[in-house]
Amino acid sequence: MWTRSELKDRAKDAYRRCKWGLIVVSIIIGVIAGGGAGGSWSNIGKIFDDKSGKRPKFSGGHMSQDEMAVLIAVILAVLAVVAVAILFGTALGIFLKNPLMVGCKRYFVDCTTEDLTVSEISRIMSPFKKGAYGNTVKTMFLMQLFIFLWSMLFWIPGIVKSYEYRMIPYIMAEHPELSYKEAFRMSKEMMQGNKWSAFVLDLSFLGWHILGIMTLGILEIFYVAPYVAMTDAYLYKTLKNY
Repeated sequence: MWTRSELKDRAKDAYRRCKWGLIVVSIIIGVIAGGGAGGSWSNIGKIFDDKSGKRPKFSGGHMSQDEMAVLIAVILAVLAVVAVAILFGTALGIFLKNPLMVGCKRYFVDCTTEDLTVSEISRIMSPFKKGAYGNTVKTMFLMQLFIFLWSMLFWIPGIVKSYEYRMIPYIMAEHPELSYKEAFRMSKEMMQGNKWSAFVLDLSFLGWHILGIMTLGILEIFYVAPYVAMTDAYLYKTLKNY
């Protein structure tokens, strides 16, 4: 049975061996997780400025037909912008962010057995290779969809499923040829009896994340994120060999 201290000790060793590469990949993950499709919403109102440079004003009391038409046009335009932003963000996540996230997992897994450097960061692009991309996109999309659907049941089932599917990105990183059913099955088997322990493992990093916030993210970038990522990679390697 694996222990938290064992995984963390191995992660610290990997951090010493592959420090700068891990930092760069962790930064990429941070950008992936935190980036969105939204733009500068403060500029939306400019769309509706009139020729004089002033926004239309509505008279008090009842609105005239012209004012009502302008209001409806504004509402429809805002809804259209929001819809496009959501669609763009969703597509970006499915077709770019998810495969890139899997590629980052590949880098972490490789660091468990190799002394990788920043010059070998191109490994994160492995899911975009022919024969790997489509299957990776499909599997990751289904994973997120299922977690979302389970989360509709008061969140708890969604959290449980997120731990059950935790190993899917790592599995796809090493075996992009696997069908989504096989990846789901393998992750479920690997996490059987390990979900609670993995949850406690995540909680054990809470103090580190608080310190990361207190240092304005500096500690998070240069130590905590790579440390946590490598611990997760060693958890995968450990469960894989059971």
